[in-house]
Amino acid sequence: MPTLYIANKNYSSWSLRPWVLMSELGIPFEEKLAPFGLGSNWNAFRHFSPSGRVPCLHDDDAVVWDSLAIAEYLAENHPAVWPSDRVARAWARCAAAEMHSGFAALRSQCGMVCGIRVRLHDMGPALQADIARIGELWLEGLDRFGGPFLAGRAFTAVDAFFAPVAFRVQTYGLVLPAPAAEYVQRLLAMPSMRRWYDAALKENWRDEEHEQEVVRYGEIVEDLRTT
Repeated sequence: MPTLYIANKNYSSWSLRPWVLMSELGIPFEEKLAPFGLGSNWNAFRHFSPSGRVPCLHDDDAVVWDSLAIAEYLAENHPAVWPSDRVARAWARCAAAEMHSGFAALRSQCGMVCGIRVRLHDMGPALQADIARIGELWLEGLDRFGGPFLAGRAFTAVDAFFAPVAFRVQTYGLVLPAPAAEYVQRLLAMPSMRRWYDAALKENWRDEEHEQEVVRYGEIVEDLRTT
């Protein structure tokens, strides 16, 4: 059985992507969680990940240490990872790759912290542009392929890559057009997303770097995590 190494569910958006993908598609795996520690985690994570980062998938003699590469590796044996339609599959891969490499303002100003609610100090032009692009992209996918997921009727890797954005929308109260906002609620209601969220609330680890990043850009108005 493959082993998926992840970090804290409260913070690790990169870990969420393959975790929710494998969970929703019923791909069996063993989860191993390595919590973030003080300072650099590179040395600790290097014990299981060549890059010193999470997520990392171990499957027999294969080690896959990038979230998009994990999706492609899984797709070799699980065709449901990507849409079956050629055009939808191409669109889904482009959208997932855009999320994988882009949206820098959203990542820095709205880091994923599942268990809190935050009022942002301000919405600068770069963050506004990122949110607008996400809304545009989601509306395109939902309209073009008929929903309820981004590339059609089934949950696929492109939805997994935007799953952390759903938690960010919830945490920071980000405003999206109605169909995109409804899509967020569909993601948040999925059983796998509920399991991730419930586990995140129960974690008693606090990573100072993530916590400080939040208060740099906003004010915590509610903390729902276990103390």
